Amino acid sequence: MAIERVAVLGAGSWGTTFAKVIADSGPEVVLWARRQDVASEITETRVNAGYLPGISLPGNLAATSDPAKALDGADAVVLAVPSQTLRVNLSAWKELLPPDATLVSLSKGVELGTLKRMSEVIREVAGVDESQVAVVSGPNLAKEIAVGQPTATVIACTDHDRAVDLQHACSNSYFRPYTNTDVVGCELGGACKNVIALACGMAAGMGYGDNTMASIITRGLAETARLGAALGADPLTFAGLAGLGDLVATCASPLSRNRSFGERLGKGETLAQAQEAAHGQVAEGVKSCSSIRELAAAHGVDMPITEGVHQVCHDGLSVRDLGAALLGRDRKHERQ
Repeated sequence: MAIERVAVLGAGSWGTTFAKVIADSGPEVVLWARRQDVASEITETRVNAGYLPGISLPGNLAATSDPAKALDGADAVVLAVPSQTLRVNLSAWKELLPPDATLVSLSKGVELGTLKRMSEVIREVAGVDESQVAVVSGPNLAKEIAVGQPTATVIACTDHDRAVDLQHACSNSYFRPYTNTDVVGCELGGACKNVIALACGMAAGMGYGDNTMASIITRGLAETARLGAALGADPLTFAGLAGLGDLVATCASPLSRNRSFGERLGKGETLAQAQEAAHGQVAEGVKSCSSIRELAAAHGVDMPITEGVHQVCHDGLSVRDLGAALLGRDRKHERQ
């Protein structure tokens, strides 16, 4: 089924950027913003200055603060809100969702308390089959995409035909989507990379260089893949765009909120100070490290970097002591 009208719910940097990607690919897009002033600004100036300053938005991209207006007649609904607020937001929108629309998650995380992936939260709240839910994951730093720098991504859905429909709806000269049916692997790659990026930022903040960074990325990928194997993911997914690709971009780029947040912690700032420097925003990995840690424990999976990041963020462990703890672990085979 051709996707001709798309609702994007969430006008932050990634939601606005993905709305632009779809509009540049042809479909009509309605972007929902929580604040009326943001919706009005986009409508009147074609710019979302608070999140994408200087980026001109296409004429086939409309904005509204009315969710009913955004969702009316949508063939696909893109959910672009933080992972820990997805449930409450979607619950408010549930009765407005078009019954056959494909529900697309841009959120990357594991829900605190339930330990559910975002696609599982969507299925539970919206009451839809897994075949109606898709996720987008890859090396997708919003600011680079917004200015048209080329990138690739993965659209994962258990219904391959739906994934292909979405692929056509967001393919353009700078954005190349691939399809996959491994929703579990793509979601875990997207969630865990935020935690590993915090660790990389901490290392950078302490002044460590590329060897340290490469070691953290590689061992972070290993523990992500172990969790994926325990949950039935395809191991090859973690070697792809939603695994290694997303991990490298998020761990290495100064545009990454998680990397930058971790770097402040590595320089000795407290969690509160790092949050204040980030204009009151907490990096996604600060919350997800706890839920991913619990999910790993429930499945008997060893994730030492994730465990250490959790201890730094929530148990008062110093970044320097985290480094010593990781280096002092029992020696073992690389594949363990």
